Amino acid sequence: MCLIAWNWQPDTEQPLLLIANRDEFYARPTRALHRWADAPISAGKDLQAGGTWLGIAGAGRMAALTNVRDLRNQRADAPSRGALVSDFLNGHTSALQYLQSIAPNAAQFNPFNLLVYDGKALLGFESQGRQVVNLGRGISAVSNAGFDTPWPKLVALKNGLHDWTSQNAQRQMQDEQGLFALLAQDQPAPDAQLPDTGLPLDRERALSSAFIRGNDYGTRASSLVMLRRNSARFVERSFDARGLTGEVRLDS
Repeated sequence: MCLIAWNWQPDTEQPLLLIANRDEFYARPTRALHRWADAPISAGKDLQAGGTWLGIAGAGRMAALTNVRDLRNQRADAPSRGALVSDFLNGHTSALQYLQSIAPNAAQFNPFNLLVYDGKALLGFESQGRQVVNLGRGISAVSNAGFDTPWPKLVALKNGLHDWTSQNAQRQMQDEQGLFALLAQDQPAPDAQLPDTGLPLDRERALSSAFIRGNDYGTRASSLVMLRRNSARFVERSFDARGLTGEVRLDS
């Protein structure tokens, strides 16, 4: 995952609404959203390394991951970060216990952010600093830097989700198309607002929109996760360089 925003409303009928885009090389083999045969997980699957970037287990467990754009700390031999998502979904520990358990070994992975929900608590984890992040009620987001770092596409998605939530307070999840429209925004940010992550300017510009369109790299999946007290909905749209290739909807 490269961009995630969510509305966290604990102690309500719909505690968590999450929207996200996964950006990846088009050539990387991937299976779209499905119910895994060997685990109680609903998620897409990275067929190269075996993990996932976003998944749920029933209505009471969710995990999502973004990589951190840090060109100085990247190792080709690092283990797959996607296993952190699937391991949490396949387990039974609390969100805090899980994050505390991975903290001592976080440095063996390339830098990442991890978001986990255990049915009661929603917590974040930043591998750089091995820091558990307490997330307040309401709308937050994460991209390829720390939680709520105000990159232009993160700010725009948070603002869009805030407007959508205000307009749809009584309609609940009827306007899924409006959420997908937020994820489909492909206008690059002005150069003056671009972060400096060590990439050339043209590359920073290309990566600055919520939805990325490139020749060999871009947004591969846009996802909606809606977790209610006793039910869940997961909708994923898949893309390649030519555009939309399919949609999967799972209700449980």
